[in-house]
Amino acid sequence: MSCVDQERNMHRSSNVYRQKQSRIRYNSSVLCSVKGRRWMELSMEEQRAYVMRLLDALEVTDRDKRLKVARAILYLAQGVFDECDTETDVLYWSRHNVFLLYDMGIFTALLELLSMEIDNNQACSSAVRKPAISLADSTELRVLLSIMYLMVETIRVEMEGDSPERKAAREAFKTELGSPLYNGEPFALLLFTMVTKFCSMNAPHFPMKKVLLLLWKTILFTLGGFEELQEMKVRMRELLNLPPLPEDSIKVVRNMRAASPPASAMELIEQQQQQKRGRRSRRPLVKQDSLDTYNERDPFKNDDARDEEDDPEDVDSGIEGEVDPLDRDVIIQPPPPPPPLRPPTERVSFPKGLPWAPKVREKDIEHFLETSRNKFIGFTLGNDIDTLVGLPRPIHESVKTLKQHKYVSIAEVQIKREEELQQCPMTMGEEEVEETPAEILYLGMLPSLSQYVIALLKLLLAAAPTSKAKTDSINILADVLPEEMPITVLQSMKLGIDVNRHKEIIVKAISALLLLLLKHFKLNHIYQFEYVAQHLVFANCIPLILKFFNQNIMSYISAKNSICALDFPHCVVHEMPELTAESLEAGDSNQFCWRNLFSCINLLRILNKITKWKHSRTMMLVVFKSAPILKRALKVKQAMMQLYVLKLLKIQTKYLGRQWRKSNMKTMSAIYQKVRHRLNDDWAYGNDIDARPWDFQAEECALRECIEKFNTRRYDKNQNTEFTPVDNCLQSVLGQRVDLPEDFHYSYEMWLEREVFSQPIQWEGLLQAQ
Repeated sequence: MSCVDQERNMHRSSNVYRQKQSRIRYNSSVLCSVKGRRWMELSMEEQRAYVMRLLDALEVTDRDKRLKVARAILYLAQGVFDECDTETDVLYWSRHNVFLLYDMGIFTALLELLSMEIDNNQACSSAVRKPAISLADSTELRVLLSIMYLMVETIRVEMEGDSPERKAAREAFKTELGSPLYNGEPFALLLFTMVTKFCSMNAPHFPMKKVLLLLWKTILFTLGGFEELQEMKVRMRELLNLPPLPEDSIKVVRNMRAASPPASAMELIEQQQQQKRGRRSRRPLVKQDSLDTYNERDPFKNDDARDEEDDPEDVDSGIEGEVDPLDRDVIIQPPPPPPPLRPPTERVSFPKGLPWAPKVREKDIEHFLETSRNKFIGFTLGNDIDTLVGLPRPIHESVKTLKQHKYVSIAEVQIKREEELQQCPMTMGEEEVEETPAEILYLGMLPSLSQYVIALLKLLLAAAPTSKAKTDSINILADVLPEEMPITVLQSMKLGIDVNRHKEIIVKAISALLLLLLKHFKLNHIYQFEYVAQHLVFANCIPLILKFFNQNIMSYISAKNSICALDFPHCVVHEMPELTAESLEAGDSNQFCWRNLFSCINLLRILNKITKWKHSRTMMLVVFKSAPILKRALKVKQAMMQLYVLKLLKIQTKYLGRQWRKSNMKTMSAIYQKVRHRLNDDWAYGNDIDARPWDFQAEECALRECIEKFNTRRYDKNQNTEFTPVDNCLQSVLGQRVDLPEDFHYSYEMWLEREVFSQPIQWEGLLQAQ
């Protein structure tokens, strides 16, 4: 039995033992009827006894009774809202009940029910035969996934007043979800299986929105978010004896300010016409040359522009001519209402200059010295970056400056280590791989990684606002369409808002999930990241993201596909107001949609990650004409989104030609001011050696070969290579125990006669063979 099987059996036995002991303890004396009493009035012992009764009732064979019990558990996880008077009370009791449910082993029981529903072939086959799938086809699945999502998300978020017991429960739950304890694989693999099963049309009734949300939060909980990732990166650099990071990228981006993008030609024409008519322009974009980060005063502006800059906060901003909230703060996720957005002490006051410290790769220093030696000496010294004999004094100063800003990434160390392991497998020995949550997840995803990536991109394509419905496309609205279609205008408007919101949530979950996987796999090992990134590229992720942005991005950012009166827990605490067509059309009072902004930033970051330092993929951006699409995205006045758009424009600038650079000088200035500088990078002039003709197919093939060697060396344990030891000892070989059939001893004499004695032996042939 393997260690994983032993660990899984120990986990199961401990859960069974804990549940049995609890039943013995409570069923003997404590179990009492709570009919007619409020949940808040019960003592902790009575609450635990009631949860134990629900846990027992989950094991009944009657499907309807089991669904009724699951809904009772969902009501507890939602905070017994019928007994609460305020939203704060609902959130308090929801958190209290979720920790109670986890302590009583509800999650394990729900997981078994979920596995049963996934393997329910009868439900899958009936759903496949149905012409139209509705909410009624996934009722039990939605109830189970809702409870599990509430448990994962509630326990994941740490609160200031959490007791030591809750902190211990959080760590135990985190370890439990990330370990291969559920059928020998992490919990996330079960959800990935649901995604692939849905996309292959074998289970079209699966509620994909809930599955993707639970999958995203599970990965976020087990692997960690961006701040935890930054801490892990710092610790790993210390272990590898690398110098510390030059800055905290999260803090730098948070303190960046958005810039007003250059206006389009149509906007300039409209401005001139309105000025001729003597009316003040009420345009969303006014400042054409204020693309500097800190709004420095340009002495070369004309008087009209100077008059408009007298007000420090320009009233003409990105959305409908009002002060843009995105210009004030830069946040990745929607801010929770109670705590402040970020403490004022976190704000870093940068001097007027560049926000990022410049970086230099060792490859850049080698290239600089190679060029200098060829020019002044006439020969090169290979990869030597220390010998400066014969070079003039300015070259010495240049090399000194380059070395001061030299940056060695974790990926470069991992690549060098992998090359050594491939070249000297016997000398280096077997690599010790740390069983981190990311390593366990990658090992589980490896056999079906391409299927997972393709399934996620299929869902992203189906949920993109620019996609048109096709007969052969997958139906992602199975868990939002009712059994009876709306008959009134109000019902149709409500369903339309719900469908758009449904798609936005799917895009948000997939984009965040892919970005988390890329970032964590890159930190764990660079070739794990490259494997996922190459599958994304081969599955047409680059044109898909560009297709997503090829829309009216300002309308998407300011979309109002939500009904505040129906938000939980507001809808269960307050009286429901009468919904009218006018109120639905007006939407909420927010100037922008956090959900869509979050999705756009994630997709831009994914595009950056899979194209960075890859010339073949950069050329794909050029071939798909991404520059005008990305330039339109600069209209959104949000610093983080502008930063990643400018990064994507920077890497392809040298391929776009001199005329494009000449016509887009405002964008070029913004790149200089916001994006990190790479010394010796002639991106703005097109003179870089990497911009010359390149064999792009060979580049991808070489990368794939390195990835396959890495996966084979580390994960293919049954490989028969030339380094496999061979037993050459005659006594040892003859002494090995061979498994024989049970009836062999009845017929071994016949076997000897047929196979040995009756066969002539050519002794001369044996001697000649020697």
